[in-house]
Amino acid sequence: MRVTMTVNGVECTRDVEPRTLLVYFLREHLGLTGTHVGCDTSSCGACTVLMNGKAVKSCTVLAVQAEGAHITTVEGLARNGELHPIQQAFWDEHGLQCGFCTPGMMLAAVDLLQRNPNPTDEEIRHALEGNLCRCTGYQHIVNAVKAAARAMGAAVGATAGGE
Repeated sequence: MRVTMTVNGVECTRDVEPRTLLVYFLREHLGLTGTHVGCDTSSCGACTVLMNGKAVKSCTVLAVQAEGAHITTVEGLARNGELHPIQQAFWDEHGLQCGFCTPGMMLAAVDLLQRNPNPTDEEIRHALEGNLCRCTGYQHIVNAVKAAARAMGAAVGATAGGE
């Protein structure tokens, strides 16, 4: 089957088997290996991407189901050589160790911050509960999401003040 979607702002069309999962489409057809395969059962969240702005586990979505969709992977967060605030915050707040879960955590956090620009610790933990980390103990991840929320709020304030 032929599938067309926009991935990280670039429209792409590929022929795929109907049973191809979105995670494998991204990794094998497009070479976007930041989306990780962790469990193939939707338990770990390492494969989380944004589909039309909403966090989804790409191991549960067929590539053909993403026909016409806008997909954002961790590779698509940075703009013009500048890290996305969530990427910078994970770096600054030590929100990663091995890095395996990090792309999925970041995209789940971006989804949260789009819906709730000033979440509490409890809201952050709830939003990320579908993403497992075996290294960090989560507190640094929560700190990173809060730091990104502050940075994104400051960016919005700076933009609004400049108009």
